[in-house]
Formats: sequence, C-alpha cells, structure tokens
Amino acid sequence: MTVTTTRGTNDLRIGRDEAKVLALEEFRRYAALCASLTTDEWGAPTDCTLWDVRKMSLHVLGAADAQASVKEFMHQFTKGTRLAKEIEDSHHFVDGVNELQIRERAHLSNEELVAQLESVGPKAVKGRWGTPPPMRYLPIPIGPPVGWKPLKYLLDVGFTRDVFAHRVDICAALGREMELTAGHDRRLVTDMVGEWGDLHDLAFELVLTGPAGGTFTRGTSAPSEQLDAIEFVRIISGRLPDQGIVRSNSLPL
Repeated sequence: MTVTTTRGTNDLRIGRDEAKVLALEEFRRYAALCASLTTDEWGAPTDCTLWDVRKMSLHVLGAADAQASVKEFMHQFTKGTRLAKEIEDSHHFVDGVNELQIRERAHLSNEELVAQLESVGPKAVKGRWGTPPPMRYLPIPIGPPVGWKPLKYLLDVGFTRDVFAHRVDICAALGREMELTAGHDRRLVTDMVGEWGDLHDLAFELVLTGPAGGTFTRGTSAPSEQLDAIEFVRIISGRLPDQGIVRSNSLPL
C-alpha cells in the first residue's frame, strides 16, 4: 500500500464506523493470545517494566471493564486518582487507575482472567459506542505531546491502540510471531502514522515493512526512513529508542 498526501494526513485516519469493527477484533485477538499462554509465559517481563504479562493483562481487563460500565469507570477514576498520589514516580492520574485495575483483579486465576477477557470485549465496545454525545466531547488531559483531547479520542481509537500495543508487548516479550493482517493491523498502524505525522508536522517518506506496513509520503523533499511496522509502533510508544525521523513517546500507547 502506498499513501501520498501533501496537506496533512486526515486521509489516513480511521472513521468511527470502522473503529468499532477494529475495536471488537482487537479485543478478540488479545484474548486469543492470552488463551494460548503457558504458565511460565504469564510471568514473563515486558517492555512496560513494572508489569509482567499477567499484570499487563489484568490492566487490559480492568480498562475494558471501565469502558463497559460508567459506574466502574467512575470508581476507577475516583479511587485511582487518589492512589496515584501514593505511588512513587507517578506522573499522571492514569498511573493510579492502572495500578487499581491490577490490584482489584489480582485474585483471578489465569483461567478466570482469560475467560473474562474473552467476554468483556463486546461489552466494552458497546459501552464506548453508547457514550452520549455531550460526554464524548468532554476535554481530558492525555499528556505531552498530545495535550488535551475530547474523550472520543480514546473511545474511538485510543483504547483500541492500547490493547494493540499490549498485544505487541506480549509477543515481543515472548518472542512470538504476532497475528498481523492488512485489514486490521495495517489500518491501526496507518492511523498512527497519520496522527504521528500531523503531531510533529513532518514531511516524510516512511516505508514500513511487514503485513501491517505500507509506504507513506507526506510533503515534498522529505527524508526517507524504512523499518518494520511493529518496530515503528514500539518506537513511537517509547518502547524502543528513536530511529532517524521516528521519534519515541509520540503517542499514548
């Protein structure tokens, strides 16, 4: 796939109807990956250094539970914000929310965790798409370099990116080949390229290899960079160091 754009990258972005399909499928893929894990693999360390595979998956489940229920969302936000003040090196209220999600689900067996991951996806997506319009436009602080965004930034694609990024984390931690298809993973990566380019106002030719990749051009006389599509995701999310024009910590993943 080759995409050329000279004035921004809105043509690369995911619309709301497509986002719903992608969200459902990403939850399915994450749960399927977890269902395949061995006992030892649950304890493997990940690029998110405070989390092993199990803690990461407890976070994914907790986040999905909050997406599925306004009551659970408010519980996590209220109690998690307080907890963030008690956590050493906490830089954002979401640190407390993540920790709360893990602590409150730590009693689950691995089998129970998988079962809940398998069932929560459709409920989480239904909750996200049922959010009323006024609340969808509530401004929230995402953190630098993104800044403030309406809640729909997370509801439509942001939460899906988080699950996708953690599926990447698990496969990287275990040395597993990741399930990747053009219709799903490439669309998520393409959307990230679009926001990444606009966020930094970059002119570039970006050649991303692998099933999730493509060739993306923005502007003219642009520097060129070639790397694996999943490596691109790991760099912009801060899992790997910068490479050429690709900058780390560009998007919240």
